[in-house]
Amino acid sequence: MLTTSVPAGLRVRKTILVAALAFAFSCFPAMAMADIVVADASASLQSVIINGERPSSLPTEIPTTIEGIRAREIERTINAVDAEDALKYLPSLLVRKRYTGDYNHAVLATRASGTGNSARSLVYADGILLSNLLGNGATFTPRWGLVTPEEIERVDVLYGPFSAAYAGNSAGAVVDYITRMPRQFEAHAKITGLSENFQLYGTSQTYTGKQLSTSLGNRQGDFSWWLNLNQLDSDGHPIAFTTKLMASGISSNTGQVVTGAIAGKNPQNQDWWILGATGQYHTVQDHAKIKLAYDLSPALRASYTFGYWRNHMDSGLQSYLRDTAGNPVYSGDINLNGKKYSLSPTDMSNTQNRLEHLAHGLNLKSRTKGVFEWEIAASLYDYRKDTGRNPLAVVPAADNGGPGRITDQSGTGWNTFAMKGIWRPNTAHTTEFGYQREDYRMRTQVSDTTDWLHGEGQKLFSAFQGDTRLQSLYLQDAWRLAPQWKSIIGGRLEQWQADHGALSNAGTVLHFGSRSEQAFSPKAALAFSAADNWTYKASVGRAVRMPTVSELYQGSISNNVIVNNDPNLKPEKSWTTEWTAERSLDEGKSILRATLFHERTSDALYSQVNTLVTPNITNIQNIGIIRTTGLELVYQASDVFWRGLDVMSSVTYTDSVILKNAANPVSVGKAQPRIPDWRANLVLSYRPNDKLSTSLGIRYSGRQYGALDNSDIHAFTYFGFSSFLVADVRVHYQLARQWSAAIGIDNLNNKKYWAFHPYTQRSVSAEIRFDY
Repeated sequence: MLTTSVPAGLRVRKTILVAALAFAFSCFPAMAMADIVVADASASLQSVIINGERPSSLPTEIPTTIEGIRAREIERTINAVDAEDALKYLPSLLVRKRYTGDYNHAVLATRASGTGNSARSLVYADGILLSNLLGNGATFTPRWGLVTPEEIERVDVLYGPFSAAYAGNSAGAVVDYITRMPRQFEAHAKITGLSENFQLYGTSQTYTGKQLSTSLGNRQGDFSWWLNLNQLDSDGHPIAFTTKLMASGISSNTGQVVTGAIAGKNPQNQDWWILGATGQYHTVQDHAKIKLAYDLSPALRASYTFGYWRNHMDSGLQSYLRDTAGNPVYSGDINLNGKKYSLSPTDMSNTQNRLEHLAHGLNLKSRTKGVFEWEIAASLYDYRKDTGRNPLAVVPAADNGGPGRITDQSGTGWNTFAMKGIWRPNTAHTTEFGYQREDYRMRTQVSDTTDWLHGEGQKLFSAFQGDTRLQSLYLQDAWRLAPQWKSIIGGRLEQWQADHGALSNAGTVLHFGSRSEQAFSPKAALAFSAADNWTYKASVGRAVRMPTVSELYQGSISNNVIVNNDPNLKPEKSWTTEWTAERSLDEGKSILRATLFHERTSDALYSQVNTLVTPNITNIQNIGIIRTTGLELVYQASDVFWRGLDVMSSVTYTDSVILKNAANPVSVGKAQPRIPDWRANLVLSYRPNDKLSTSLGIRYSGRQYGALDNSDIHAFTYFGFSSFLVADVRVHYQLARQWSAAIGIDNLNNKKYWAFHPYTQRSVSAEIRFDY
């Protein structure tokens, strides 16, 4: 597709087509589908059965579409190494996982939010907030490392901002992980081996890894405990490349003559040279989790969770360039085909990260299902140690040390506190209410050092800091108006504050002004249970997504003044509506669902070029209006066609367009970045007997753009955002009562596809597991 805009008439026709498909699908004869989410067939809105002994972020009443998956389905159908792999085949979701153990760019994308909008989704594990709302973008990924696949009991996903129990960051989705808690003594161990054959540009190599995991748990009277230890040691493929535009070369006979550069085209279809591969990460991640629970009385339970995550990362690189003697070239002036190009010491350089993060969660919850229930929960996420090291010396000399910079984020983190109540005066009426507080603290200091590998920071180069706080009151009221009708009406009142913002360089410290905002977000849902197990639902909700610390306190210092900053940055405001028709058959074993969704967002927060000022600057700005309309079709079935065959499938069409953007008018009428027009998933799993299970998964994502003006017309390249169609297979076998083994292949067809960085190519995993 070479056009960079969508004609208005075509967009109208697409919208009409989506509406027509939604109506036609809702009238389609019923088929059967697997009951992955536990649903109350008599209820007008879905109710998820959550064990009251486990902390969860979910409200009791769910006023929106919900999907989920259980541990057993994950084990049978997904080659899961990281926690985010559990979301791989759920409708309309994509995690931008570039390699195994991707800890800093694995952003969750949803229906109307791309992989650049990390702050438009919420991820929880046992009630602990894992979403990194210190910023919005690829480097603010949820802290997936605080959960391992072996711990997961189930995952639930709520689509859209329709529950008053969540802040405006729920505009895309809320993901809730529930991890295991034993009822008797149990022990588990698993060993996994990984291998990827990666071939791209001048790189052709096999990258391997291994994962070791063990768990113990028991319940003894009123006390229960769970311990999980996990280590991942992985070599990922290169994710970045050194490039030079051919047009930037200067005709000259000077510079070191080199060979080995690979000709290609960038996303704007301009000719460039690919000179080397960088960002080849070797990561060793250690995870420890202990959960304790104690029944203080028959009506009251206290639980505590401690999570520890450590990551040691060392990156490698490969220069494709060779001098006349065949030696690799990393920097300096080079000559390619009679043109001179300059390579700085940082064009090809290594990095090193040392991270040690802690998480705490405390929960006190009533256990009786009476007229009134309550819960108090608190959590803390702490960057106990967080340093990144970068050299300023040239390779290969930098491999032994030399000058560089250290980025230290120690002291960064967030904490949450919540008080929740549920009042049930009768079986037809449920009221949920609560108070929530979230505090975010960012501290970043960059220092010069004479030894980038082992030295201490010696001189301040720059620093950045800021705090935000969100306090909320919410109320949500659910009424069963009649046996077939149910309504949920709610609202959320929020008070947001930002302060302590400061920016500094080697000799100047400048402070930002404080900010505060108030917002009210109403929510409403109505459902009707018709005959023949049809359910019709309509939901509407407003979401106000406040600016994050990094968005608000952006900028740089010039002549003792902060520049490239917008002190009046507005919150992002969205109105979202959803219409759903759902058919349940075979006592909940089969579900067919069609959901038409629409979102209108004003003041969307994006980094873009501001053309209203001279010279133009690039910073975080508000985009006037973005409109998103789409249709999601889901079909799932157990024992379809013949016994043991299950189907899980979904197709999503999305039309997301920028309607208003005063600071960058060329983007008006263009597609919102990183949201594909089509998404589709299909999982076929077959269990011929109790010991053997097999699965085939297919994932598809259509055309998308990375730039606001859709100028990136060449998608299959570094910096590009491409379509893809990949297949995954898995075979799981129960060797004995306590032993099982599995082998799987992801990207079986070895598709080379991109989301700015290259995704994983064909990779094989093999595991053996012991369960007692």
